[in-house]
Amino acid sequence: MSAREIIDRVRAGTLDHEAALDALTGTPAAETDAVLRAALTGEFDRLFGNGWQPLELHRVVARRGDPLQARLVAEAAAAFLAGKAPVDPAWRAESDALQLRDQRKTDRIALLDAALGLLDELRRLPAIETLIPPPGTPSTTVHHHADRRVLDKVRALLAKAEATDFPAEAESYSAKAQELIARYRIEEVTAPAVDVTPFARRIGVDHPYENEKAALLDAVAKANTCRTVWSPELAFSTVFGFDTDIDAVELLYTSLLVQASRAMTRDEPAKGKARIKAFRRSFLIAYAGRIGERLRQATDRELSGHDDLLPVLRNREVQVHEAMDRAFPHTVRVRSSRVDSMEGWESGRAAADEANLR
Repeated sequence: MSAREIIDRVRAGTLDHEAALDALTGTPAAETDAVLRAALTGEFDRLFGNGWQPLELHRVVARRGDPLQARLVAEAAAAFLAGKAPVDPAWRAESDALQLRDQRKTDRIALLDAALGLLDELRRLPAIETLIPPPGTPSTTVHHHADRRVLDKVRALLAKAEATDFPAEAESYSAKAQELIARYRIEEVTAPAVDVTPFARRIGVDHPYENEKAALLDAVAKANTCRTVWSPELAFSTVFGFDTDIDAVELLYTSLLVQASRAMTRDEPAKGKARIKAFRRSFLIAYAGRIGERLRQATDRELSGHDDLLPVLRNREVQVHEAMDRAFPHTVRVRSSRVDSMEGWESGRAAADEANLR
């Protein structure tokens, strides 16, 4: 078979990876490289043109553990935007961030092996919702992110919460962070009218215990007037909300996950693989539920005395729901994970009390 026939069969799913690699080692190198490069470019063009952003595609590929494949994604992102205009600043920033990754040379067979595996993976990925217009596509969206000074203060507080070994201190720092976020939301809705609309952002959810981590993200989102749609097959959740609220959700979720992991490791049983697994899953279920309660309580305290703002805030929630329904008109509610360890449940509730608000 020619190199083109081999690659076409890989893209069609009728030739497995190992057989294709063996066959390609016997074809002329120049022909093989040209055909494989063209096939990969075609898949990257399809995905980047249909919703995928550089960092999230890089993350999905990097989860397989092959740094060469991740490098190919970075190179493809740079090539995709070359010569195109206009380019959304966020899309360019993601591509630029990837170019700082490892650029070491490698041998041709290893690169051929990685490229074939990547081609097989890319062909399986579907088109997804376009959140940032791809290069060459005009955009009329105007993002309104939170004041950097506020975000820096929140980051500093959460960093202290992550660093301390004293639960009371972590609670105090996390509480202050949520109070700042709620206060900023009040300032935003009382400011002179600015034409802002809800958007969406995808946040990666890593294994293990993806469902439970996605539940934590959902709890944080709901406490900050956002909504999430969990896509387990692609390992990310799409968070809908106003930019400032999504900024806060992303910061809080990342920090709370660090705090949860530390508390979970501290409290888990010493022996028994099955017991530890049940403990961790139950811990995260309880932690997410309690975190959601306490974040909502903190927000309610900040909103007390601002009854005049409730109609405005309710209208924002309606807009967020409408944006989610337009993007995902056929969502399915997932069943809650089962609690198999009361020890883990109780520990998760206690850790949430420590990590967050009184």
